[in-house]
Amino acid sequence: MPTPHAPAIRAEAVVDLGAVRANIGMLRRRLSSSTDLMAVVKADAYGHGMHAVARAAVDAGADALGVATLHEAVELAATDPGAPVVGWLWAPGEDPGPALAAGAQLGVSSLDHLAAVLAAGVTSPRIHVKIDTGLGRNGVVPADLEPLLQACRAAESDGRVEIVGLMSHLASADVPGDASVALQKAAFGAACDLAASLDIRPRWRHLANTPATLEHPETHFDLVRCGIGIYGITPVADPAGLRPVMTLRTRVALTKRVPAGHGVSYGLTYRTSGETTLALVPLGYADGIPRHASSCAEVLLGGKRRRIAGRVAMDQFVLDCGDDPVAVGDEVIVFGPGDAGEPTARDWGEACGTIDYEIVTRIGPRVPRVYV
Repeated sequence: MPTPHAPAIRAEAVVDLGAVRANIGMLRRRLSSSTDLMAVVKADAYGHGMHAVARAAVDAGADALGVATLHEAVELAATDPGAPVVGWLWAPGEDPGPALAAGAQLGVSSLDHLAAVLAAGVTSPRIHVKIDTGLGRNGVVPADLEPLLQACRAAESDGRVEIVGLMSHLASADVPGDASVALQKAAFGAACDLAASLDIRPRWRHLANTPATLEHPETHFDLVRCGIGIYGITPVADPAGLRPVMTLRTRVALTKRVPAGHGVSYGLTYRTSGETTLALVPLGYADGIPRHASSCAEVLLGGKRRRIAGRVAMDQFVLDCGDDPVAVGDEVIVFGPGDAGEPTARDWGEACGTIDYEIVTRIGPRVPRVYV
């Protein structure tokens, strides 16, 4: 007979703010005393909770906070988080006025961007000129850089804007020995020299992300932008003592004893090899569990790693527990720092054919965040 549902929370993502602070401290120790650190808290702090992580980051000494969208910039800057908020991804037609009025600093990648900033009617808005040095995404290409810098400098001379940053982004800093790092660093250096020749002298020149912070000190310039590293996930072989911040946990919602050959979940892609106990886990792809985790990713239950049996559904997945004693309410750790033998986000990324960044970022709003 199926067991009744236990009276417990469905699931929670436990976010260790002490680990955030410790990770920032570890990353800062890789920097010279003249290099500042930006904590990137875009995408709701990679799924960890933007406001709580931003407060912890500033408390740990972060000199700036980075977001992507205008909405994120408005939401964070309006709380007066104690450090400058910088946002750099916005589309044509979006109004930068609310973000600038809230005090956010914005990336400018084109003359159209600059025109929108100047038209916003905000007194002395602060901007970072974003340069494409080889990544091929956002940013002005070198051929168009001089006209943009000249226009920015003219606006600055008129007191209509303040250029506080020059920025670019590395494509392959996490790839050992990749030649593109040196090429992009040289291109960014040339862009900075061009800016200096136009008497543009920003507070910050910033190129390095987390892997460059760890592996390429020559790219640090005046500021590094650390995203995934502050969450304890390292994209390079040297972990630098970083500690994963998020633990995703839930409890068994139902158990049942079934015979050999019993099908499990949609499509019946999994059938039991013998009489066994099935345990229902109340998390699914609507919560951010990748459907690609079906029949391959593992969780920790009852001191053992157990592989998902069959397909991940929208709200739930199933574990085949054999003859092990498993009861409703038993804790299931989906991923965490690995202290108890549980899988890590990296383990999940490898199982699902993706990266650990995606695993933590995709955990959805149905899963409450609990801060410790």
